[in-house]
Amino acid sequence: MKIKEVIVVEGKDDTVKIKLAVDADTIETRGSAVDESVIEQIKHAQAARGVIIFTDPDYPGQRIRSIISEQVPGCRHAFLPKEEAIEKLGRGVGVEHASVESIRKALRDAQYMDEDAKEQITTEDLVSAGLIGGPTAKSRRESLGIKLKIGYVNGKQLYKRLIMFQITREQFAAALKEVLEEELR
Repeated sequence: MKIKEVIVVEGKDDTVKIKLAVDADTIETRGSAVDESVIEQIKHAQAARGVIIFTDPDYPGQRIRSIISEQVPGCRHAFLPKEEAIEKLGRGVGVEHASVESIRKALRDAQYMDEDAKEQITTEDLVSAGLIGGPTAKSRRESLGIKLKIGYVNGKQLYKRLIMFQITREQFAAALKEVLEEELR
């Protein structure tokens, strides 16, 4: 599988794993600070070929994704479910620990975020669905994030991602229905 866009990852181990999964070029942020020279490389790549941001499903990965998104608009975003990115001994989480097939799937499902999307889903909808507050909120958000291909997020981030990815009420309702049905099994 050849990827035209340049894939932004966190480190060398991520690059090695990406290259096992697909034929692609990468830019490594080398940590969550993301210095200006890396941002300039990403801007150049975005203008020339496009960029897919593919960071780890953890807080530092989300921080890097946010920094790049703010400074380099129009990137696509690939997400791995956390359980597919956990090291065999459970000591680490990251792209480098994911299977080749999980990486390929995440890259196939990469989406554009639209920061200017119109509000479609309200925070009240999220509370009513048991996605914010309550004993099952975290597990429901995890399942919903997988179904909608937007990654795992906390309640506040969930709202923002639903809006950025322009998830419609219908898409939200269908995914939530699947999540609730799985809970009953």
